[in-house]
Amino acid sequence: MTEIIDGKQVAASVIEKVKAASADLEASTGVKSGLAVIIVGDDPASHAYVGSKGRMAKECGFHSVQHTLPAETPQDELMALVASLNADPAIHGILVQLPLPKHLDSEAVTQAILPEKDVDGLHVVNAGKIATGDLDTGLLSCTPAGSMVLVRSIHGADLSGLNALVIGRSNLFGKPMALLLLAANATVTVAHSRTGDIAALARNADILVAAVGRPQMVKADWVKPGATIIDVGINRIPAPERGEGKTRLVGDVAYDECAAVAGAITPVPGGVGPMTIAMLMANTVIAAHRAAGKAAPKF
Repeated sequence: MTEIIDGKQVAASVIEKVKAASADLEASTGVKSGLAVIIVGDDPASHAYVGSKGRMAKECGFHSVQHTLPAETPQDELMALVASLNADPAIHGILVQLPLPKHLDSEAVTQAILPEKDVDGLHVVNAGKIATGDLDTGLLSCTPAGSMVLVRSIHGADLSGLNALVIGRSNLFGKPMALLLLAANATVTVAHSRTGDIAALARNADILVAAVGRPQMVKADWVKPGATIIDVGINRIPAPERGEGKTRLVGDVAYDECAAVAGAITPVPGGVGPMTIAMLMANTVIAAHRAAGKAAPKF
């Protein structure tokens, strides 16, 4: 029987640990974990996402701050705000909601955040720490970190002897995911748009991670029987059966047919998605502990 990996349930258990760690830190040191979110412009999807992050931060007992800037904000003004938050001891995590308006250099903004406050895990210092196998002193990129929590829920912490395939090589997800699997002793292959026969590689994978943004690309005949599938894709496709002009969310995996072959699989929505915000909260409480000179919790 295929196990449906319930990301909401796993994320809720991470959030409970975050709440406890946050409360303990405040009780023992008086330090309240602080998260600042910056959003530029009025993109509705970004605002909805930022709103959910703010609500979760408050639920975790954090000091939560949101800076909403107009779409025409100049680069120097945004950089000055990041610099002021870097210097604010009450803020332990800084998040800039991407994508930014086109006139802004998002890479420069991301790299301006202090690595120890980079709760999105996008700074080159944090990326470099994952690359060198240091998972203890940096901050892990949230979606790969959350995906690894889901992998561990099935396979445990040691993936020795298991073959893993990551489809997608982005800096945001594919590369750090491959490195985290490698750190857990999996034998890792990374496939991408220039890879020859991805299906053949997939059929050998005990753990198959899809993150390319192509709706339902992974078919049942790609899947090794009993494999664990982590579907990171979020794609909107037409759903005429729901009415004219309606859409539905699907992943990069053809869920129904692959679920019949896999040993475990994440649904879309409700799989990896909830883990991303949970790991953002985890990174914030880890950063707050480090700033206070306390041993950081593990997630």
